[in-house]
Amino acid sequence: MSTQITDLRQHILEVAKPLLLNKGYTAVGLTELLATAGIPKGSFYHYFDSKEGFGQALLDWYFGAYLAFLDDLLARPGKAQQRLMGFWQYWLDAQGGEDPAAKCLAVKLSAEVSDLSESMRVTLEQGTQGVIQRLTQCIAEGRADGSLAHVKDAAQLANTLYQLWLGASLLAKVTRSRAPLESAMTGTRQLLKPPK
Repeated sequence: MSTQITDLRQHILEVAKPLLLNKGYTAVGLTELLATAGIPKGSFYHYFDSKEGFGQALLDWYFGAYLAFLDDLLARPGKAQQRLMGFWQYWLDAQGGEDPAAKCLAVKLSAEVSDLSESMRVTLEQGTQGVIQRLTQCIAEGRADGSLAHVKDAAQLANTLYQLWLGASLLAKVTRSRAPLESAMTGTRQLLKPPK
């Protein structure tokens, strides 16, 4: 694949992300996307077979970048408990902040597209499972380094924490308040409290 083709496909994905974060999947029509990207309709269909195929490609790209970011964040020096708390602080700042580009595409699209597209639902499920697997690994490292010695089941705790934060992010959108995220942070501090 030539650089120009790869770059144009990437350009479409990068232009689409803020549009979908702002309006959602169904509210963004192909005409708006093409106008914002500055490309003709034929170019879109050269890269994506349908809007659904485009949505799946967008989620694949998003999760690829997000999981790489998470790998980097959770590999930083320090005890596993501190690295995990750094991730949750990042989530609080991103989801509770004013920068729309920092928001989570999975939070925005999960409820909307899971009933519309099986392929997009599967991509969301695989992406979120990738996050949970990385959290599970870091919690297991915390058991090994002593910072989370009290944790009995790393996978269960990772699932619980992810579900807590996903729900808090949705409630923050509903209430237009950081309060659900602050509450999630309070609960997370208790669940990840290092032993004395």
